[in-house]
Amino acid sequence: MDAITFARRIRNREDSIGYWVTLDAPPATERIARLGYDFVCLDEQHGMMGYSGILNGILAIDAGRSAVGMVRVGENSERLIERALDAGAVGVIVPMINTPEQATHAVAATRYAPQGVRSYGPARSALRIGPRPADANDSTLVIAMIETLEAVRNIESICAVDGLDGVYVGPSDLSIALGGAFPYDPSVDDEYEHALRSVADAARAAGVAAGIHAPDGLTAAHRMSRGYTFACIANDLTHLEISAATHLHAAQARQSVDQLR
Repeated sequence: MDAITFARRIRNREDSIGYWVTLDAPPATERIARLGYDFVCLDEQHGMMGYSGILNGILAIDAGRSAVGMVRVGENSERLIERALDAGAVGVIVPMINTPEQATHAVAATRYAPQGVRSYGPARSALRIGPRPADANDSTLVIAMIETLEAVRNIESICAVDGLDGVYVGPSDLSIALGGAFPYDPSVDDEYEHALRSVADAARAAGVAAGIHAPDGLTAAHRMSRGYTFACIANDLTHLEISAATHLHAAQARQSVDQLR
């Protein structure tokens, strides 16, 4: 899928499914990118990769010729957003957006003048967009993460920011912000579900995409049936651990059976 097609899908609120990558392991990222996901998101904020990892991860995703590459940048920084886009990301997910002013700052960092403040340079992004900055402005996505009570309270004004393509719920931080003792704490389920509905409703009213992080595919499907238009599933580190543990337990179960014979 090319950048323009993907950007159009997100902006048209068409269903899209992504995968979350935290490890600096380009060969593994390339395999994931070939599975059929619409996009793969590299995590600069909490992932275990620096800029070379972001660059090599985007190269790996592009090599798969199926998914497109997104980056969750480390913070709402013009420098970090610019670097992610220069590496070839088709868009950025920007953490801890709490106000429309912060969302406006993020949008400006993704746009060339006169719409924004992004600097033009001889980077990988030029391979995708050509020499015209206006083409990049049209095909580059910027998504604001909603992770706090302040963000939920301001969700309508955040969604109304000109140029913002969507919002993306960070469920771990949001559930803690709502009073949970840990991510997905069931004691705050009612408050959490109410916040998720508020985000989905505001995004729909503003005509922007509504995304959410999901621990598994079933949760992603559930949220997308409740008004969310895109979801990103789990992460490579978690799935590596789960897979390794599953095989270990299967082998140990065989050993236990043999001992009983």
